[in-house]
Amino acid sequence: MSQSPSALGAWHRPMVARLAGEENRTATALELFFDLCFVTAVAQASGAFEHELAEGHVGDGVLGYAMVFFAIWWAWMNFTWFASAYDTDDVPYRLLTLVQIAGALVVAAGAAEALQHEDFTVITWGYVIMRLAMVTQWLRAARSDPERRRSCVRYAVGIFVVQVGWVARLALPEEWGLPTFAVLVLAEIAVPAWAESAAMTTWHPHHIAERYGLFTLIVLGETMTAATAAVRTALDDEAAISDIATLVVGGVLTVFALWWLYFSQNAPQRLTGLKAALLWGYGHYLVFASAAAVGAGLAVNVAHATGHGHLSDHAAAATFTIPVAVFITLVWLLHHRAEELRSRNDLIHPVAVLAVLATTFLPVPVLTTGVLAATLVATTLVVATRADGGADPAEAGAA
Repeated sequence: MSQSPSALGAWHRPMVARLAGEENRTATALELFFDLCFVTAVAQASGAFEHELAEGHVGDGVLGYAMVFFAIWWAWMNFTWFASAYDTDDVPYRLLTLVQIAGALVVAAGAAEALQHEDFTVITWGYVIMRLAMVTQWLRAARSDPERRRSCVRYAVGIFVVQVGWVARLALPEEWGLPTFAVLVLAEIAVPAWAESAAMTTWHPHHIAERYGLFTLIVLGETMTAATAAVRTALDDEAAISDIATLVVGGVLTVFALWWLYFSQNAPQRLTGLKAALLWGYGHYLVFASAAAVGAGLAVNVAHATGHGHLSDHAAAATFTIPVAVFITLVWLLHHRAEELRSRNDLIHPVAVLAVLATTFLPVPVLTTGVLAATLVATTLVVATRADGGADPAEAGAA
């Protein structure tokens, strides 16, 4: 039996599964608050990433950013799918969610230290706080949902065991850091597949798609904030507006286009089973990470244009063009099945991605990237409209 949480919450409700086909299911105020607090960690990670790139530490910066962003993304994703299945909105649920938010803030506090000095102590403890709160949530669900008790227990046990591994990793020699990180990431990723194989939880496709869309919106918004801060810093340092005008126009065009490309897709229709859901959910690691990295790359290019930083022209351009190319590629792949890729129209996105990467070696790479991204949006709209026999372009864009 499904139940819908009230706006005011309640002291306690049995954590029974919500219906996967529940009507009018939307994100709650708590989920939105959760996202906004998590984006603080995203901002700190992308800011530290920008600093590393500007200093010329590209390899270490990319690796550190990938590691830090995993902690943010994985904790966010696990909460999102759990909430889709078991959001009771009672007092214990709210308190445990607030604990996870507190953990995200600890992660945010440790992001710079992890990227710049490879010290993952603070970020690990923040991550473990978030994950142990999820263990408690799964144990609540196991108690109240006999039909899926095995799945819930598997989630709780799997998450707890891996957290022991993360804490133990802090005591290992430095040279073991990267190999043990890789092993623990694989263990984290394996837990949902193992748990769901016992009995699938009742996540809601439209709710999941909305939640991912909302987080994409917030990350893109943070990208604009980071870019604006970089422009303001440049102007405060008495940079000429002519030095950064093409960067501003190109950056705005690019972010607008990325938003359009993401939200022109019909995500719920892709979430048809466990395999599709896992691929779609896991693939968003690169969607979110690349979206945040676009802001860092744009900031690096602004600093480079005003005489700051240690990168060559092409290397600075690549910090922007590569994450844009990754975002376009992943959004395209995640919203298309392999059997659909049969016509010449399916070459539009790959060609656009190659063109974006090629702009790395052009005189005004950021502006050219923005123009290419906008052209991609226009092209997909025209193709979709023709395929739909002249339907409304806004609706046809979702094809």
